[in-house]
Formats: sequence, structure tokens, C-alpha cells
Amino acid sequence: MKIAIVGYGKMGKMIERVAASRGHETVARFDVDNNLRGEGLIAENLKGVEVAIEFSTPDSALGNIKRLAELRIPTVVGTTGWYEHLDEVKRAVTEHAGALVYGANFSIGMNLFFKIARDAAAMFARYGEYDPFLVEAHHKFKKDAPSGTALALERLMQESYGERAPEAVAIRAGHIPGTHEVGFDSEADTITLTHTARNREGFAAGAVLAAEKIIGKQGVYEFSELLFE
Repeated sequence: MKIAIVGYGKMGKMIERVAASRGHETVARFDVDNNLRGEGLIAENLKGVEVAIEFSTPDSALGNIKRLAELRIPTVVGTTGWYEHLDEVKRAVTEHAGALVYGANFSIGMNLFFKIARDAAAMFARYGEYDPFLVEAHHKFKKDAPSGTALALERLMQESYGERAPEAVAIRAGHIPGTHEVGFDSEADTITLTHTARNREGFAAGAVLAAEKIIGKQGVYEFSELLFE
């Protein structure tokens, strides 16, 4: 594939390395220097691009997504913090017969963790003596709190717990790697499920896999829909 990376920071550079290791070529790179307010995303700058991978900022993501949809470039979106505009994005992608895949977390391990946490919540919700809890911790440089991943875990636990579902407790300190813990506590015992990300490579690998899977499709997908197809 010929890839455009929109948001060429640490994550974007990691995606480029992973993509190259899988035989793909990055032919366009966009950051604040050449894509202020999405103005760099024009047909001339995206000539030959088969898929775009967007890891920018919550403030930039919506504009980038809509411009890429207008150009009918299949897009993988790893940026979070824009989901209140999801209906608007779905309309834009549908209007232009495009394709988009998004996810709160593109780590393959985390998406398996989502499934495990959902199943666990469904089991423990049947027993009122267990109270659910959700904790996430990241380094002090992470901008959003709770993380998009934690909010996704909140939503899937609401499926079983409704109003009893826990809100995520967010910790920001030092250089903590991304850690998410789902737990169930009773007077008798405590059960915890934990996912810890050691580096960005898992996220990058999942984003490249999503790019491979979105080619030839139309519509809007969550990453898990493609991962388990």
C-alpha cells in the first residue's frame, strides 16, 4: 500500500517504521507545519495515496477526517476525543462512498482485553456483592484524562451494569506506561484484569493492520469489527 500519515509525531514515525517492515510505502506525511487546519489535505498532496492513517490531536481530527472523506481516501483514525461528532463523520463518509475505521485503541492485545472485560462484566453483574471498578494510569505528558481507552471500557461495562457501571479513575504521573485495570471487589475477594502497554509498537501494528483491512470496503467500522471478522 501507499500510505499517508496525518500526524507525524512519535506515533506517526512508529507507524511508518512498522508499515515499512510489512512492505508498505509512506508517500505523504502531514503535521502542523504543512497541514494547519487541514489545509494540506488536498488532491495534489495525496496523489497516489491508497490509505491514510490519522494520529493527530482531538482538535484537528474532525477536519482531517472530513477532508479525507471528500477525497475518498480510506482512513484509519487513531485519534480520540472527537466521538461526539461520530454521526457527522458517518454522514460524510457515506455521502462520498468512503471507508473509515476508528478505535479508542489499536493495540491488538487491548482489543482482546476489551472482549475479556465485556465478558467478565456480564458475569459479575449477576452477583450484587461484587462492585466493579476501573482505573487507568499514564505518564504525565498524556493530554486527555480519562483516556479514550478507559472511556471505551466504561461504555462496554455499562452494557451489563447500567447506572452501576464505574467511572474511570485516571492517574497521570511520571513515566507510567499505559495501564488499564478492570476489577470486581467483594467482602470475600477481589478479581482484577490488567492490560499494560510497554511501548507504541502494538498500537502502530494494529493501525497498519486496520489499513490493510479497510482497503476495498465502504462504510464506518470500529477496529474490533475488522479484527474479529
